[in-house]
Amino acid sequence: MQAEEPGRGGKAEFSSDPLIFFTVLGFVTLVIFAAWTDLPDLRAFLLALQDGIAEGFSWFFSLTVSLLLAFAIWLIFSRHAHVKLGADDSQPDFSLLSWLSMLFSAGMGIGLVFFGVAEPVLHFLHPPAAEPMSLAAARDAIQLSVFHWGLHAWAIYAVLGASLAYFHHRGKEPLAIRSTLRPLLKSHTHRLPGKFVDILAVIGTLFGLATSLGLGAIQINAGLSSLYGFSQSALTQALIIVLITFCATTSLVTGLDKGIRRLSELNMLLAAALLAFVLLAGPSVELLRGLPEHLGNYLQSVVGLGLRTNVFGSIEWQKAWTIFYWAWWLSWAPFVATFIARISRGRTIREFVLGVLLAPTLVALLWFGVFGGAALDIEMAELAATNTGAGIGAAVEADSATAIFVLLDHFPFPNLTAMLAIFLITVFFISSSDSGSFVVDMLTSGGNPNPPVWQRIFWASLEGLLAIVLLLIGGLNALQAGAISLGLPFCFLLLLVMVAFVKELNESAAVTPAKGGRQRQP
Repeated sequence: MQAEEPGRGGKAEFSSDPLIFFTVLGFVTLVIFAAWTDLPDLRAFLLALQDGIAEGFSWFFSLTVSLLLAFAIWLIFSRHAHVKLGADDSQPDFSLLSWLSMLFSAGMGIGLVFFGVAEPVLHFLHPPAAEPMSLAAARDAIQLSVFHWGLHAWAIYAVLGASLAYFHHRGKEPLAIRSTLRPLLKSHTHRLPGKFVDILAVIGTLFGLATSLGLGAIQINAGLSSLYGFSQSALTQALIIVLITFCATTSLVTGLDKGIRRLSELNMLLAAALLAFVLLAGPSVELLRGLPEHLGNYLQSVVGLGLRTNVFGSIEWQKAWTIFYWAWWLSWAPFVATFIARISRGRTIREFVLGVLLAPTLVALLWFGVFGGAALDIEMAELAATNTGAGIGAAVEADSATAIFVLLDHFPFPNLTAMLAIFLITVFFISSSDSGSFVVDMLTSGGNPNPPVWQRIFWASLEGLLAIVLLLIGGLNALQAGAISLGLPFCFLLLLVMVAFVKELNESAAVTPAKGGRQRQP
């Protein structure tokens, strides 16, 4: 594909960036070698690093993520809200439904399937403040789950994604994280300082995706075990990763419009079908009554929860949950934001931020309200009757991967719905894998929005290989700890992105103050 070279008027063909490509490849090889030769020490180091970052910077994570949400809301109502992410006469490349499906599938869709039952149940059993297994604990369980997956999480992606989409589609910069820092780095944007940012982004994306592939394989294996008696082993999970990687690579080769878009739309249809089934087969009236209350509880507490640091008490629960999530979402920010920016040409800043913030948050509210609400209702009813529970809590504590299957066992047609859940998880992982590999391809090819096919195949295969190797030697938790530790440098990065974005918007407005005016030349 031909594209304008940054800062020049001529044309230049994007190709693989040797510095980024080989640095990332060398680092991944080094990690695999270190894990293979001395996994206990590597695991101990990375887990200690993750714990130290959470302990020392919990306040910084909370403040940064809350600031990102405030900044995203400011973008919606600012004088720059009408500015298009592209030329003034550009139109969106994808319909609203396709766009929302892709951003959700690439973001947290698979996570909701994994934690939709498990997280509320765990908060119910081990709440941060309420009495365990009480009515207050049940109410807080849904509220906390939506908080971790709602506005704060998606503000991270909205801010970085809007900035990157602006600089790429409107400013003709490469589709690379370094482009968002152009007002600050200036001539160094596409030199070593800027490329270092992209190297961190690629490493974080690869490690995050490999971890998710491994966790997804474990959940699919758990479903197959409960349904068909498949053995739960690393070998079975490795074979599942091979299948997912093959399907994801096929989707990548077919392209964004034919592969990733159609898979994302299929994801949303399957998820909607499963949600509708649980809503209708479960305690429907109670679940529907709960949705407005869950929304109200969340909106009332969202600011306080976002800034909570437990200054006069223990921060162990917050470290294990809230700070873990903030660091995890931050480490995923380059992947999700780059993908969303790629598919968002032609939308205004206001439309972009509203869509990224509100749609996934409402889906999270529905998902936790229905799946988590149904699990809690069943568990609490059994506790009241027998004082022993319905077994959902015990199953979740034993293995979170089985949570959704244990819940479905309480409804009609458990085998059929379990098969649907397994298929949904598989398709979600394929779409997450292919969109993630697509982002890695773009970043390692210098910001090319349509990277070479051979490179798409290479990075998708390497991602699967990394997951398989670390799964077989028991190193997935070490890899996850390494990915989460990258959340700290991305905190600093996103603070700089906000400063650079405001600077660029103000300078552009000074040149073209009127709505619909001519675009300032980069």
